[in-house]
Amino acid sequence: MEDGAFEQLFETAMAHHRAGKLSEAIGLYRQAARMRPASAAVQNNLGLACKEAGDREEAIEAATRAVGLAPQRPGHWTNLGNLYHEMGKLGEAIGAYRRAITLEPGSVAAINNLALAFQDSGQIEEAIALCLRAIAIDPSAVMVHSNLLYAMHFDPRYDPGEILREHELWARHHAEALSAEITEHINDPDPERALRIGYVSSGLQDHVVGRFMLPLLHSHNRESFQAYCYADQSGVEDELMQRLRAVSREWRNTRGVSDQQLAEMVRGDRIDILVDLGMHLSGSRLLTFARKPAPVQVTYLAYVSTTGMRQIDYRLTDPYLDPVGEGDWLYTEKSVRLPDTYWCYQAPQVAGEVGPVPAVGAGGVITFGCLNNFSKVTNDTLRTWATILRQIPRSRILIHTREGDHRKRIVELFCALGVAEARVNFIGFVSLKQYFDVYRLIDIALDPFPYCGGTTTCDAIWMGVPVVTLRGRTGVGRGGASILSNISCPELIASTLEHYVSITVGLGNDLPRLTELRKSLRSRMNHSPLMDASRFARNVEDAYRAMWRTWCSGRSTANS
Repeated sequence: MEDGAFEQLFETAMAHHRAGKLSEAIGLYRQAARMRPASAAVQNNLGLACKEAGDREEAIEAATRAVGLAPQRPGHWTNLGNLYHEMGKLGEAIGAYRRAITLEPGSVAAINNLALAFQDSGQIEEAIALCLRAIAIDPSAVMVHSNLLYAMHFDPRYDPGEILREHELWARHHAEALSAEITEHINDPDPERALRIGYVSSGLQDHVVGRFMLPLLHSHNRESFQAYCYADQSGVEDELMQRLRAVSREWRNTRGVSDQQLAEMVRGDRIDILVDLGMHLSGSRLLTFARKPAPVQVTYLAYVSTTGMRQIDYRLTDPYLDPVGEGDWLYTEKSVRLPDTYWCYQAPQVAGEVGPVPAVGAGGVITFGCLNNFSKVTNDTLRTWATILRQIPRSRILIHTREGDHRKRIVELFCALGVAEARVNFIGFVSLKQYFDVYRLIDIALDPFPYCGGTTTCDAIWMGVPVVTLRGRTGVGRGGASILSNISCPELIASTLEHYVSITVGLGNDLPRLTELRKSLRSRMNHSPLMDASRFARNVEDAYRAMWRTWCSGRSTANS
């Protein structure tokens, strides 16, 4: 009788969990744990539910109990590793993943997650090798293959042509067969009517995607462009998600909805233009787009690259990310250049005011900083930064990265290149307010390469911190060039590594110039196209209208 009651309670808890009713699920898991304290499965699921609800402390306690109760279960070690990873404890995460792989050498999930942990520690070559190993075990592992594609952008060993070919291979393996599900689009082919625009993302919340989408959605002409948001919404709805929902025509929670079901949802909503905001990142919905549920499909914002898919017609970009005549063949989609900028920035209220130049209060010691995702920081980047620090002896560097053994590797590299350990400092993951406060400690921000910053570049400039960038070979390496061009600071854009060092050293030796930039950068940004939401929205809408007219024209020709 007791066994039956426990099983029913556990099943009910899992049903609530699957439905996204986290509070109810957690309460029932706790009851089940009290009924059967030795159940590793209950503890494991309780940890997963608490993680999704944002309660990391209870999540890690439950996951630790799960591996203690069933140390032979590789899945439990993988879940524990995921929690450590999310908490920024890379060393512990890597250890848990390795334990899972020891128990189950063919575990694609554990190998993939270990690859992601190596990627976050800046060990891109190792991450790519692990992705290839997982794909060899299971060639159908679509998300692992997507992770490989994203990681290749960070690795200078791959030229743009190789990256394109791997994207096309992904599309052949995972997307092409789904084109058989494409049905005739019955949307009204009136070129001037109001359009339904669908936005698909797992980042429509307090996330960089949500931050950049808010000004666009808020400024859309709602009579002519009706925004439908398809949000993979997990956990508690945050304040930014509420604001995004408030400026949307319709909001669809797609958590637990399959790619096929999402395609049917889009068709049912009669979406005219469907916009992918995720590309090959976690939470990707490209297999929905492979079914082409809308007559026009576009990719935008996730990062400035390609999906590799013929079912996506266009990609948004700008004249600085992709200058006319430079490399359009590297993208399977047609590049549509917005006139000014790819990004529309709105600073969070927690950013606060611009502070004074740190070096003035530090006796002239210059603080360089990089608060980008550390996966973008290659060994070539670190060596270049070491060269800069050697040329300005009274300087230090502040690097944003999670905790882990890789920090020791970074310090050892700098020391080997003649930069003392005391001059290399780190900061881990902090709140958004604390993140903006860190910019008050930085004199000059250093953009990584070959994959440079976007959001972090905007944030730095908003806080009065100049950013030195190296113009890359493709869009992912030209974000800094685009942003700096839009605020009329082309002198901070380098064309070569030597030029990058020269610009940075020159700026580091010029306190009056740093002071002037500290005072003027926020104003420059405020008056630039980067923060003109109405202008940006009109430009995007003009692009949508041109795409729609092209489809209508083709439809008219086909029916004539």
